[in-house]
Amino acid sequence: MNKITLYHGSDKIVSEPKFNLGKAYNDYGKGFYCTRYIELAKEWAVDEGRDGFVNVYELDIKGLKVLDLNSDDYSILYWLTVLLEHRVLNAKAPVAIEGMEYLKRHYHISLDDYDVVLGYRADDSYFSFARAFISNSISVAQLEKAMYLGDLGTQYFIKSKNAFTKLDFIEALPVDNTEYYSKKNQRDTKARADYEIITNAMDRDGVYILDLIRQEEM
Repeated sequence: MNKITLYHGSDKIVSEPKFNLGKAYNDYGKGFYCTRYIELAKEWAVDEGRDGFVNVYELDIKGLKVLDLNSDDYSILYWLTVLLEHRVLNAKAPVAIEGMEYLKRHYHISLDDYDVVLGYRADDSYFSFARAFISNSISVAQLEKAMYLGDLGTQYFIKSKNAFTKLDFIEALPVDNTEYYSKKNQRDTKARADYEIITNAMDRDGVYILDLIRQEEM
């Protein structure tokens, strides 16, 4: 099936998504971010005291070049490297600085030739998990477990001009903040609590960023 339904949570109706808009320091850079999960889009649409909209689209993926960072072809470190190349980390510790350089040398993927990118969504909580890994606080295995917390699913990043021409607006659904803002908070609170459980003990058999750096030097 070539056509898929996507949802975008927003404080406004977005009937004509524009190519090359958005913040350059979002997860994968400038583009349009969607999900296939309407309940998640509803949570992303609202804020405290502010209602929102779920914009519904249909994307024809036939002929589009799609990069799926969650596929078996790519480890979590590829996703992390893409994220760190776009988000602002402000790394100061030597291990974090060297870790970022290591990841860029070994796990860099250019997004230039892709129309659509699939991968985890890194909101503030989840970006803190990535920061913990690059600071040598959690292992690769712990990072992988952490990214499944909160069940955020896969986000679809509409990147190229060609992909935008194949994205059709269907409708916009109003979202009540009194219901979905609390759900958003509950999801975040649970993810943070589960993260504490995962990272409460050192992963003695795990691989940390410092291990990867040292292996390269051998």
